[in-house]
Amino acid sequence: MFAGFDLTVDLENFEAYVNHGRSIQNAHKKSFESKLDSFKDADGVLEADKIIEEWFPPVEDAQVFLSHSHKDEEGIIGLSGWLNAKLGLNCFIDSCIWGYSNKLLRLIDNAHCYNDDKSFYNYSDRNRSTSHVHMMLSTALSKTMDTCESIFFVNTPNSIQVDKYIKGKSNTDSPWIFSEIAMTKLLRRRTRESHRRTMAIALDSITGNQSFESIEERSYINFPVDISHLKSISDMDLRKWAKLQSETPKKYSLDHLYEQKFGGNLLG
Repeated sequence: MFAGFDLTVDLENFEAYVNHGRSIQNAHKKSFESKLDSFKDADGVLEADKIIEEWFPPVEDAQVFLSHSHKDEEGIIGLSGWLNAKLGLNCFIDSCIWGYSNKLLRLIDNAHCYNDDKSFYNYSDRNRSTSHVHMMLSTALSKTMDTCESIFFVNTPNSIQVDKYIKGKSNTDSPWIFSEIAMTKLLRRRTRESHRRTMAIALDSITGNQSFESIEERSYINFPVDISHLKSISDMDLRKWAKLQSETPKKYSLDHLYEQKFGGNLLG
């Protein structure tokens, strides 16, 4: 990660780019082995690193990580389409891999969590499998955030609870948003040059194909989030950014945003 931004934007402005964004996300999908046997070690124990590699692979050509509420997924896909069409940027949409964990959970639960007569799942085993899979998903998301040059937290009423957004404090009912914003404080800071060297190498090995569905359901817990360390950007900033890029198209598009928001005080 080089820089993080708090993006306040009307996602309806990007409806015309949903199909373009969806075509890009479809290209990022992967097909997976449906059997757990290939992930077991010699003792028959599932190996987490192999599961993460197969089920939650990074999108290696993504420069921007979009952290958002799954309720905004359609608009986020449109935003990713706009960022690609106007600025040539590829985005990683976190909700597009949540469905992988649902499928993995079903696979593990059906294999290991039924009671003796297979009429229902064992409560304790089911809780354990969920914690394992969600931990693997969280680890994979953190790794992807680390590889993306910029992280945009898309700040909408669905992601931040407006009625509690007072006195500099805010809340979210999404544990994933809570985790991702916390990670923006903890991730190592890398230079732009480091990210772009890695990107150049990764572009030669991109493959993909897989379907997704959301794992977020109604939440009963509020998580306090601090976004004060993220640089604010708005609809107006996006329009100015696109205009600058159209005037000097040979310049790396994210540099226009950095200069616009950080000026001469760049991070490296």
